[in-house]
Amino acid sequence: MLEGLLIGLATAFSLTNILMVIGGCLIGTFIGMLPGLGPMSIIAIMIPVAISIGDPSAALILLAGVYYGAIFGGSTSSILINAPGVASTVASSFDGYPLARQGKAGKALTVAAISSFAGGTIGAILLMIFAPALSSVALLFGSPEYFALMVVGLSAIAAFAGTGQVTKALLMTLVGLMLATIGEGVLFNMPRFTFGIMDLQSGLGFITLAMAMFALPEAIYLVLDPSRSKTEDGGGEIKDLRINRAEAKQIAPVIGRQSIQGFLIGVLPGAGATIASFLGYAVERNIASKDEQAQFGKGSLKGLAAPESANNAACTGSFVPLLTLGIPGSGTTAILLGALIALNVSPGPRLMIDEPQIFWAVIISMYLGNVVLLILNLPLIPYIAKVLLVPRTFLIPFILFFTMMGAYIGQNNATELLILVGLGVCATILRFADYPLAPLLIGFILGPMLENNFSRSMNLYDGVGFVVERPMTLGLLVIAALLVILPSYRARRARLRAEGVADGD
Repeated sequence: MLEGLLIGLATAFSLTNILMVIGGCLIGTFIGMLPGLGPMSIIAIMIPVAISIGDPSAALILLAGVYYGAIFGGSTSSILINAPGVASTVASSFDGYPLARQGKAGKALTVAAISSFAGGTIGAILLMIFAPALSSVALLFGSPEYFALMVVGLSAIAAFAGTGQVTKALLMTLVGLMLATIGEGVLFNMPRFTFGIMDLQSGLGFITLAMAMFALPEAIYLVLDPSRSKTEDGGGEIKDLRINRAEAKQIAPVIGRQSIQGFLIGVLPGAGATIASFLGYAVERNIASKDEQAQFGKGSLKGLAAPESANNAACTGSFVPLLTLGIPGSGTTAILLGALIALNVSPGPRLMIDEPQIFWAVIISMYLGNVVLLILNLPLIPYIAKVLLVPRTFLIPFILFFTMMGAYIGQNNATELLILVGLGVCATILRFADYPLAPLLIGFILGPMLENNFSRSMNLYDGVGFVVERPMTLGLLVIAALLVILPSYRARRARLRAEGVADGD
């Protein structure tokens, strides 16, 4: 390992590879800020560029820099205009955008940058230490375990519901699961709920749905309520960029916990940064005190630090199955796998031994990349935050332009624009009716993976016997049940205690 690290240091700190890290981080950061242009699109476009470089180490360092740069920068549009740049930053908008509305855009961007830096750095350290061991753990997860993991994710919807809104959150989750069934299933080559519309055979695009749930309703709200175009404190000057000592103590444990949890979720093939960010947010809200829980969704620093730490750590963790097993952990790493094969590199258990300069150089470059991203982003925060000072007459067209561009690029057909408008109007009505929209998006994300892994498990075990035959599956389902029962139990206890106090009075 020590010899490999020395080889990796020599490779990563060559002038060419340092420039690759800086270039990849720059490209990724700015692409991540644009709604709809996620890392998958830009990495696919850049594969010919990477192949033309010739050196597999430099090419992979460049593409990896674009990947975690996009995750790092994706929170900017989520926080400022409630339009998630990439899927894994949707959870960042839940508290990041309320902070921006309160005139704390600078503080929110600072927390996001520091949390992302810490999550990526801790993930890189864990990757260096535990990659070989974790690759064997990842192999223990089969379809039953992934099905149970998706159930755990869905059971956390209580974290995205306000007081008394659990029933509404469950209904929205079911709507998300139903929307996820539109199009052809993976196991059955038959169109479902497409109503004969060919453009729906590939299903609804995630970017389209995310924009319809968050960005488009925000633009409509700006039209209906002009006062929303100004921050709540009415200030025109971007201020309050620093985090004080009390706030640092508040978010430090969150960053530590979610960096580790996010990395472990990222290690699992197929899980990815999006699931890690949602679970990170849900866990932190569930373990928070009652007063802190009330702040989640209204501008909690913990609610912003949790998904930002988790998604960047998961992004790093996804390189474990890619490099050690040759198994892509997400859609983006599947494209990276294709790039590796095009460069005549065979990822797998022998990569660390046969090509140590590639394996270790990528890991070392992640340390360097996170430092570069922090240096790039922190000085720009006062200027980026000035987006909120743009007059409403310019801000609304700006939001609508990027919303429609993101939806069109996601599926490359004009039907997506009609779907975007229709879903956006429905989402606006649901917001007026005080229905939480995040559970719908969670149901949509986890629905296909839940269905596919459940179907495969049923075929493998001729029924639902896999639940008791696989101890890890049973354990995960028990955790899911506890996530559903505990919030209801705590709410019931609080209600009984309040009634007891009222009776005592």
